[in-house]
Amino acid sequence: MNFDYTDDQKALKEEARKFLSATSPLSVVRGVLDHPEDGYDKALWARIGEQGWCGAAIPESYGGIGMGYVELCALAEELGRALAPVPFASTIYLFAEALLIAGSENQKAQWLPKVAAGELIGTLAVAEGPGVLVPDRIATRVTGGRLSGTKIPVGDGLASDRAVVLAVGEAGPGLYLVDLAGPGVTRAAVASVDPGRGLARIDFVDAPAELLGEAGEGLALLSQVQDCGAILLAFEQLGGADRCLEMARDYALERYAFGRPIGSYQAIKHKLADVFVRIAVARANAYYGAWALSSGAPELPVAAAAARVAGSNAYLLASRENIQTHGGIGVTWEADCHFFYRRARHLGLILGAPRDWKRRLATRIEQRIAAEAQA
Repeated sequence: MNFDYTDDQKALKEEARKFLSATSPLSVVRGVLDHPEDGYDKALWARIGEQGWCGAAIPESYGGIGMGYVELCALAEELGRALAPVPFASTIYLFAEALLIAGSENQKAQWLPKVAAGELIGTLAVAEGPGVLVPDRIATRVTGGRLSGTKIPVGDGLASDRAVVLAVGEAGPGLYLVDLAGPGVTRAAVASVDPGRGLARIDFVDAPAELLGEAGEGLALLSQVQDCGAILLAFEQLGGADRCLEMARDYALERYAFGRPIGSYQAIKHKLADVFVRIAVARANAYYGAWALSSGAPELPVAAAAARVAGSNAYLLASRENIQTHGGIGVTWEADCHFFYRRARHLGLILGAPRDWKRRLATRIEQRIAAEAQA
């Protein structure tokens, strides 16, 4: 079975790289870090909306292009490679996916065309502070269509217009659609290692909330959304890790020490070889996840967890070794290496830490083995 991109998908990926090279050089990332008030680059976001990328996996009936998830994965890889400081992940991988999975026909028809056109920024609000959020610890409540509680941190929370919020209603946990500019909602910035993907604290006090999906099914629906997001984020991590390896390789070939390129020394060779192997593992898991996501295969839960773990590990190692290869200059603000380390740290945490996904992976493998034994 061939999991690689088709020729058309490779062409899409190539055009996306050209577009981002022209519109999102690392100077754009630096500009957001120097001025993190907005949390993203508005001009770049508008250009991405004009390209139609926001509607890549949204069906044509809801205003999208309807290309499919594999094409969206290709775009995600290039966005990760460019470190694009835009709320694409929060809006497309999580908010739009929550609407596609749990929204009614009216909800999809109302909001997805705006997402596809780049006119609406959305996010997913789940966390309520440090630690794994288990059902018994969900403090956000919905009573009579009014939502109260606090979500922190929320990715792109300041930039977003709407949020899908995990809260407990009368029938149990559910997903609720909330207008972040509406009454009962206050927001504040949260310090982040990566201002290019700003975080926020959102407080809700009797904010109007609209149920997505069936009451009490919030955790099951959230798991589906997170599986999709995990695979797409794995492609962002893959793109970023590839860029780190290229930066480290190029510097190792041009930097001389004792009359030789530092890349000729075994210490550097071994570092970069280790990164290459880790990226190869991440790529295999990401491609497998893309196949499972696009085909709706029963292996999707396991593939998503594996892609999440492998992508997080590869990106973190690649970003660290990129800094190490650059030596003393690599840890300075003027160098670009820290941009990738920041993003690696951020992407590794926004859907839960890798250790939590390792637990999910082990649990899901055990469940699959048990199901096969009973069949």
